[in-house]
Amino acid sequence: MGKGHFSAMGREVGSGFLVGVTVALTTLKLTWKTDNPVWVDQWPLERKKLSALKNLVREQLEKGHIVPTNSPWNSPVFVVRKKAPGSWRLLHDLRKINEVIEEMGPLQLGLPSLSMIPRDWPLVIIDLKDCFFSIPLHPDDAPRFAFSIPSINREEPLQRYHWVVLPQGLKNSPTICQWFVARALCPAREKHPGAKIIHYMDDLLIAAPTQQELQRARDCVITEVQNAGLEISTSKIQEIAPWKYLGWKITEQTVKPQKIEIRTEVNNLQDLQQLLGEINWMRSILGITNDELAPLFNLLKGDSNIKSHRSLTPEAREALEKLLEPSSRDRHIVL
Repeated sequence: MGKGHFSAMGREVGSGFLVGVTVALTTLKLTWKTDNPVWVDQWPLERKKLSALKNLVREQLEKGHIVPTNSPWNSPVFVVRKKAPGSWRLLHDLRKINEVIEEMGPLQLGLPSLSMIPRDWPLVIIDLKDCFFSIPLHPDDAPRFAFSIPSINREEPLQRYHWVVLPQGLKNSPTICQWFVARALCPAREKHPGAKIIHYMDDLLIAAPTQQELQRARDCVITEVQNAGLEISTSKIQEIAPWKYLGWKITEQTVKPQKIEIRTEVNNLQDLQQLLGEINWMRSILGITNDELAPLFNLLKGDSNIKSHRSLTPEAREALEKLLEPSSRDRHIVL
């Protein structure tokens, strides 16, 4: 049974207690501009990349993230190298699918302010593992996120699959993720009104007046999110200072931005999108305005192919240098 299909079952978690998965949370249904199938042919792939793609698809099938399909919808898939030698990442080009989906819009219009955490409150930070892949697509929507795997030399028919969990690249995946995790946290918030439970995407911060209250709230949060089918990244749980959360470094007395490292080399649209993605999460930390980023966002105009050429203009480079200068990074909050 794949993730996102929840039934009554139990499993032991890192803290040693047994969690019974008994709550089946519904998921948001997408609104479509058309019901006419969108089909984009699969691109040709060289033998090495095709072999890597087949391995990645096999992994996703074993994890229950995809299922075989005869869907009349199709979008191309491809692979890119990861930093680790011999590792690849599976990507699904959903641009044409996104064009026929109504935008849901964000549920949080910025990052939460950590200045609201009372001084000297103990806290713990929890990271949700592979959050998108733990959240189901609505069954009516899932077949529209289909793709095809070609064979070498067209020796056999296409192998076809569709996602049953939120795919990377779906424009509404972040909104659905926010909504789903918030639903999962509702019981914990109700049971522990004296604790602060801060949630942004797959990052959770829990604070309470005492260590005992924190432990109870922590255990409750873990139980509720796992009841909803979400998975805790136990290796990333932070229980002692300094804590790192959403780009901030937190001690008992202060909150300061973490060291900012941004890859500034831009050769194509994909590089530019990655750069702007890295900058986006820092906006509330450094107080960056839309006007300051305008020279960078202007570079998005033009050819939409991710490999199309892009380079930093003098104005864009000046905006980036201003963003990264030390005076911008030294801001901090005293709790």
